[in-house]
Amino acid sequence: MSKVNKITPLTNVKYLNLYELEAENKFGKTHPYYVASRKDSQHMMAATKKADPDGCIIYSVFGENHDKVIMIRQFRFPLNSYVYEFPAGLIDPGESARETAIREMMEETGLSFTPVECKNFLNRPHFSSAGMTDETNCTVYGYASGKPNLDHLEPNEDLSVHLVDKKEAKRILKEESLSVKAYYLLLHFLHSNPEHPFEFLNI
Repeated sequence: MSKVNKITPLTNVKYLNLYELEAENKFGKTHPYYVASRKDSQHMMAATKKADPDGCIIYSVFGENHDKVIMIRQFRFPLNSYVYEFPAGLIDPGESARETAIREMMEETGLSFTPVECKNFLNRPHFSSAGMTDETNCTVYGYASGKPNLDHLEPNEDLSVHLVDKKEAKRILKEESLSVKAYYLLLHFLHSNPEHPFEFLNI
């Protein structure tokens, strides 16, 4: 059975660090494996085997007819380009995912956010890219209201807010760069019923 024997930190910065794992394969041979994590070596999943979410992604329905979702188009330095995403953010210590969603929606879009209940598997933590990081996010669903503004952005955030209807969602899926989670959330949106926009949460 494959396993991790040892975790060695290689960097020490605030939001993301690189670690070398002493990995043991199914034949008992060891080799180095490099992984990025937002957690310290004691709280990484390689140490705890527990998937605690680092952040949350916000799926928010907008408009009187519930016929739009809120997306952002954000510059991402690893890509040196803009990408379409759903609003998201890191969970602060002592904060719930719902509290994070309310705070991040206001900070990124200027909109108010009201979460809805989701008690099934659709809000479980999920992995961003398990081959290179243990980063996990959960999804918070709800309604957004107000008028978009960028008054609360941090200096290094470069983004625009988009009110996306189903026609625009199809265009984004066909033509734009977007995160994998945004891809699947847009598919949810395209098949949703505006009269019952969160019916799919009852799976």
